[in-house]
Amino acid sequence: MKLNDAKTGETYFVKDIETQDEELKSFLFSLGCYSGEPITVISHMKGGCVVAMKDARYNIDTDLAQAISI
Repeated sequence: MKLNDAKTGETYFVKDIETQDEELKSFLFSLGCYSGEPITVISHMKGGCVVAMKDARYNIDTDLAQAISI
């Protein structure tokens, strides 16, 4: 399941980052988004979603959310 399909308010665990773009993987890793980490969708918006990871909130666009497998 992709992060785009997650229900608001539910906590999931990141399974994998599915992209060939190493820069994108590095960026997500720097945010604390890597395999085994909990991630909660706070809200869905046009063009992405707001998520909570590692005691912080981030606005993740649709492309980034599509790369995150939960």
